[in-house]
Amino acid sequence: MSLESDLRNLEMELRDEGHARRRHARSLATRVGSWLQQPGALLAGPPMLLLALGFLGPLLLVAAFSLIPPKTFDLSGGWTTQNYLDIVTESYWISFAWSFALAAVTVVLLLGLCYPLAYAMTKVFGRAANLLTLLLVIPLFVSENIRLFGWVLSLVKGGVLPGAADLWFGIDLSGLLYTVPAIVLGLVYVYLPFMLFPMVLGLSMVPDRLREAAIDLGASRWQLFREVELPLALPGILIGCLLTFILALGSLAESKILGGSVVVMIADDIESAFTFAQNWPKGSALSVLLILLAGGLVFAVLSKLDLDKILGRG
Repeated sequence: MSLESDLRNLEMELRDEGHARRRHARSLATRVGSWLQQPGALLAGPPMLLLALGFLGPLLLVAAFSLIPPKTFDLSGGWTTQNYLDIVTESYWISFAWSFALAAVTVVLLLGLCYPLAYAMTKVFGRAANLLTLLLVIPLFVSENIRLFGWVLSLVKGGVLPGAADLWFGIDLSGLLYTVPAIVLGLVYVYLPFMLFPMVLGLSMVPDRLREAAIDLGASRWQLFREVELPLALPGILIGCLLTFILALGSLAESKILGGSVVVMIADDIESAFTFAQNWPKGSALSVLLILLAGGLVFAVLSKLDLDKILGRG
């Protein structure tokens, strides 16, 4: 009797659990249906569909290409992980290491360069900050490659900087071009606005009255920076760091134009796989790994931060 009773109770519990799941599914469907009937959702539908087709579609296609045999173009063939195995066994880790290292160095240098400039633009320059903003924005209307070739003319042997240094100071700077510092210079130059403007936005969120109150209460300059300015400006600083890191991680022109062949970044390998080698599956596998590594690193950093506290929510 006890066994039959236990089975009957188990059957009733499973039936109740099934009813609860169906009620939850119906309530969820009701909420989704009511949300879709709202005017905002109807208006957002076409752009969301366009984003899904234009953003997620290519990513899914790249992921699918990464799982087909090397140097093939047929998605209907057999699936394989050979491309990922080739990447692990070959020396592609060097390109990944260079890319992550140069991106990190770029972020650190831009933090040191942009914070004083952003502080001056928001608290010191006044109306002159508009002119400085215009001067920083105008180069963005010129192709990145053209701007980098301008640096080639400046750094090449006998160019502007080596020629001036040799003529005026007798210093030989003929080896500036095609070096790692030249690549870093290009990265810092190209991505400076992407760090500066979010930082300006973050520092503009620090009220002058709050700074004055902290000074009146006896706060030192370091305490003012640590306790008032940095916490309030941190959202803009964080956005600038993440944006700069991701852009520098996938950079291509800087290493090719200013570095020559001294450094091969992962974007170079991806381009070579898709073009010269005509190995789309390997290029796709490299792209997927870069996306996963960059996304994993970003989420790992964000998971260590209290975003609610940083963004002022609760």
